[in-house]
Amino acid sequence: MTDDIERPGAPSPRVREISSRTHPLLKDLRRLVSDPGAYRKLGRVWLEGDHLARALAARGGVPSLAVVGASAWLQPRWRELALAAPEVAVLADALLGEVSSLGTPGPFGLLMDLPDVPAPPRAGVATLVLDRLQDPGNVGTLLRSAAALGVPQVVALKGCAALWSPKVLRSAMGAHFALHLVEGVEADVLDGLGVPLLATSSHAAQSLHATRLPWPCAWVLGHEGQGVADELLARCALTLTIPQPGGEESLNVAAAGAICLYESARQRLTP
Repeated sequence: MTDDIERPGAPSPRVREISSRTHPLLKDLRRLVSDPGAYRKLGRVWLEGDHLARALAARGGVPSLAVVGASAWLQPRWRELALAAPEVAVLADALLGEVSSLGTPGPFGLLMDLPDVPAPPRAGVATLVLDRLQDPGNVGTLLRSAAALGVPQVVALKGCAALWSPKVLRSAMGAHFALHLVEGVEADVLDGLGVPLLATSSHAAQSLHATRLPWPCAWVLGHEGQGVADELLARCALTLTIPQPGGEESLNVAAAGAICLYESARQRLTP
């Protein structure tokens, strides 16, 4: 059942109560939770929890719909957060678990519309390039590092984990809204970036900390097991090694990426 709730005053969001498991909104939310790439088909992203909601608002983003549990709707904290959206769906508490990717379902989430036409990469800006990364936790952590360390653009090539999937969203902790994100593109688009490409390799002769890094640049990070593809390495102006005095063979890609982005930031900030 869906009921419109009349609220005095204008302008006011449209508020609906939803208690049916077969409601079309529930069907879409279940797809968004269970299928990491469903947002591409539906053109909408499910932002679960108040942290992502507040991160979106802090960057001036506007959701299309707020979803709040019936019990939470009665509490001022959640009600105020929900009424910031142009439309509100008050969901029966028993249905919250069906639209959550968390072990303990939260009482709140937002739907955000994606643009119809994907944004192309911007030229001349610092960029993080992701080549076939598979682990959503790594991808989200790298987005968060990029946002924190002053790299405003992330380009995910074809074969990379879906940038707006629930697991990547949770790991990035709101960094999505600070970044220009491009995904599902071929490596040829990197030719239009207009900045030098940099990568790391355990076989490189130059060390990261001993090399003057260009800025802006594009750091290229590769598949967790295979590294950066050979054809991408051939495009790179610099291939550097990260010294590992402890003797480990390699670093986790998210850790390596954070080190590279930090070194770029450190060199910029050092007089």
